[in-house]
This record gives sequence, structure tokens and C-alpha cells, in this order.
Amino acid sequence: MNPRALLGAITADLDMVLDRDPSITSRSEALLHPTVIAIWGYRVSHWLHLRGHRRSARLIMVIARLLTGGIEIHPGAEIGRGFFIDHGAGVVIGETVIIGEDVTIFHQVTLGAVGWWHDNQRPQGSRRHPKLGDRVVVGANATLLGPITVGHDSVVGAQALVIRDVPADSRVLAPFSVPALRSTRGVVKAARARHPVQITGLRHKGAQAVFPTW
Repeated sequence: MNPRALLGAITADLDMVLDRDPSITSRSEALLHPTVIAIWGYRVSHWLHLRGHRRSARLIMVIARLLTGGIEIHPGAEIGRGFFIDHGAGVVIGETVIIGEDVTIFHQVTLGAVGWWHDNQRPQGSRRHPKLGDRVVVGANATLLGPITVGHDSVVGAQALVIRDVPADSRVLAPFSVPALRSTRGVVKAARARHPVQITGLRHKGAQAVFPTW
């Protein structure tokens, strides 16, 4: 990559953080955002991984994980442009994950496999981890397992467990608690409302891309 193209890519990454994190007010501050550290480390390690330097690639991502509070990205994952990790702590992205463009995920998200005891039975080289389409949003502590596909413009809500394909323009929401009045004995009663697993989503315009609503 020539110097002008490299500078353009760096600027685009920093501006993306400015667009999606209201707490960041300058490019110099964006340099310290976990997403920037993780993505730049990933790009170097992915380049090394593709050329067979697997140990060096792993070492870079170990260092990046320490610097970012636990963002663990396997060097073999395929990640598109505009990838943003909000907060970043405790994120796991497996080796055969494929992530489209302008994807946003939050902290404690797992894009993982279903277990080595299943994966060892798959054909050599087959995908073991999720694939996320363009403009997908994945909420905090969501877990996506196996070679599933989440279609473009979909939202996976916080705490959701996803083990099946999700069509484009869908929402996958975990059950959430509905508060109720206390009883006379002071015992809190809570009802749990369950949303349909997949609901057609609406969209709202972000700074650089169109993202689905919650």
C-alpha cells in the first residue's frame, strides 16, 4: 500500500470511531480507542497469517488483546471495512468468522464455534464460525455460535443466543424482564416477555452508513 492510501485508511478508521462513539472528540483521542488498536493489530496479523507466519500473527493479537482489555480476534478471520467494537472488553472472534462492511458489535460478544467435538467432524477447511452481513449490529453479551449467517441490516439484541441463520432486515431479541408492582409482602414480581425471534427491522441513518434500529 502506498503512503497516500495508507494515510487514507488510517484517517477513515479514526473518523469511523468519531462517527460511532459520542465520547470521542478528536482523531488523536480515537487513536486510543480499543477498536483502533484491535483492528490495526488484526490487519497486520491477518497479513502475516495469510503468508504462513502463524506464530508471529498470533503474537501480535496476544499483544493487542492485552492492550484492548480482552478483544480476541483470530488472525484468520475475514473482516470488512468500517468494523467497530464499542467498549471492546471480552470480545471473541473465531478463526473462520466472516464480517461484512460497516458492522458494529458491543462488548462481551462471542462469534464462536459449537465445540471441537462437532468441528472435528466437519470437512477440512469448512467454516465453523458465524458470518455477519453488511451493517449488522450485535448487542452486548450476545453469543452467536456455529457456521450460521446473519443477513444484511439485521440486529442481534443484547444477551441473545443465536444458533440458526437470521434473514436480512431482521431483529433477534432476547427475553427481557417487565417490572411489576411489589406485593404487600415486599416480594418483587417480574414477568418475562418474549419477543418473536425474528422481526422485520426498520432503519435509521448513521453518519457513514444505514444501520437497522433496535
